[in-house]
Amino acid sequence: MSSQSDAYLDGNAAAGELNRIFAFDITAAQGQCVRCGAKRHFAEAHLYVECPGIVARCPVCGQVLLRLVNAGKRLLLDLRGMAYLALSPSEFEDSGV
Repeated sequence: MSSQSDAYLDGNAAAGELNRIFAFDITAAQGQCVRCGAKRHFAEAHLYVECPGIVARCPVCGQVLLRLVNAGKRLLLDLRGMAYLALSPSEFEDSGV
């Protein structure tokens, strides 16, 4: 792989698109990778945007955690790379949920 294809953003770059789905700041949520078990805030994920949509990968093992594709009238979301996604009660209170 070339260094160009290895370039990524952090998970914060997905906040705008994910705010269309979630009523809270998902970048503050903690998730667990199904492959390696790493527990990290979504903001730490490696985000790839040079594809049709957004792909978030585990910063430890590279497992795909999330895929989000805007397909016109539908948003397609795949979270099967995460064992869970958790928010603390204070994050719900801050978002007005």
